[in-house]
Amino acid sequence: MKLDVNLCNNLKSIRTRLGMSQQELANIAGVTRQSIGGVESGQYAPSVAMSLRLAKALGCQVEDLFWFEQDLPEVEAVLAGSAPKQQQLRVSLARVGDQWIAYPLVGNDAFRIEMIPADGEAVAVVRQSALGGFPQEELPKGFPGINKLLNPEGETLAVRHPVVGSGVSASSSDVGASPVRVKEFPSISKLPLASEVAMPERQPESEAQSQIGTKKVLVRLLDDIGKLHNTVVIAGCTPVLSLLARATERWHPQLRIDYHFAHSTAALRSLCRGEVHIAGMHLYDPQTGEHNIPFVRQALTGKSAVLITLGVWEEGLLVPPGNPMGVKTLSDLVEFGATIVTHEVGSGSRMLLERKLQEEGVPFQTVKGFDHIVHNHQDVALSIVSGIADAGISTASIASAFGLGFIPLHRARYDLVIIKEYLEEEPVKQFLSILGHQLVRSQLEILGGYDISNIGEVVANI
Repeated sequence: MKLDVNLCNNLKSIRTRLGMSQQELANIAGVTRQSIGGVESGQYAPSVAMSLRLAKALGCQVEDLFWFEQDLPEVEAVLAGSAPKQQQLRVSLARVGDQWIAYPLVGNDAFRIEMIPADGEAVAVVRQSALGGFPQEELPKGFPGINKLLNPEGETLAVRHPVVGSGVSASSSDVGASPVRVKEFPSISKLPLASEVAMPERQPESEAQSQIGTKKVLVRLLDDIGKLHNTVVIAGCTPVLSLLARATERWHPQLRIDYHFAHSTAALRSLCRGEVHIAGMHLYDPQTGEHNIPFVRQALTGKSAVLITLGVWEEGLLVPPGNPMGVKTLSDLVEFGATIVTHEVGSGSRMLLERKLQEEGVPFQTVKGFDHIVHNHQDVALSIVSGIADAGISTASIASAFGLGFIPLHRARYDLVIIKEYLEEEPVKQFLSILGHQLVRSQLEILGGYDISNIGEVVANI
């Protein structure tokens, strides 16, 4: 049949997903292999009879195989952030409140490096005997339910599913000397308090909406609009959010979690602009001694929100394994000539570094590498692993994941900030429901460096 230039198909993708060759599909459908190849390449439009045979052979509907290009629906969406001017702009979509939001898939945002949920916890490495037997005497005593698993080196790993216990309590409290008066160190500028951090200016709702409206785009859908409706959008900086996202999708297969990396201040701004359902943050206000609440109060533009805690994590200095320089305080970084990497201005880690330097009386510019900025916790660890830097601010869990040394400086509460009206949306309810799940607790407990005894607790209504 003559080709219809507007006819699209995904015959090849469905066939290959089912592990079928062109010849196998042709045999089942009662057509020639050449016909299958012609349809897949778009050179041949199948007849009604052939379309029905192919759909039956693949166990799907004809509409799943073929469609007209102009049939793809379009929606009007608000463009989140900026994007380069180009003819084709790939975006991800989600419904936030009463509007569609389009997130440009450009540069690093087009890729995902995510923390993967664990399927089990390896509790022992046991050598396999010459005859392939399992030397039971080498198993750790008192561990029930241990299964046998071989690694590529031929060793046997004893693996068990984590047992849920009480929350892991992070050790160590804040470290550092007593705060000094800024006037004694004129080179140090005053660190920002919550009231001084640049947040979105309060403005009437209509004005805010009119500003957002200037970035609207028309988006042609490439997926089922029902899936897009069932999406929760989260912005934050902790890799744990990606872990929770994947874990949630395991237990709610129809739910989609769209996780966007952003430091605490940027995540809060996205929430205020209506671009995300949930913002994760770990900002500390030294004036009030509170985490996150003062910053949220200032940033909200006439809306109500709740803060739900994810846990308390240990923040501090990452150093090479064994801490070869013997760094104990931030002052040692200058004395030993150590090179550091820092986070972006507005991030909780950057604010912690500046605050602790000020407390120890260390001028920022005397720290080697202070202007070397990386954009996430993984990059801090990789900079140290690769030898680019000798130290950087991150968390105990990141140090553990990369096998690095860790010097604790502060225990920060990581909260999820949610606009109250979103709490009634079913996708958001499903995501929040997993916070108390025992398997989620197990995932966080084996990471280390997290106190999750209050996970899921509402710590503030604003």
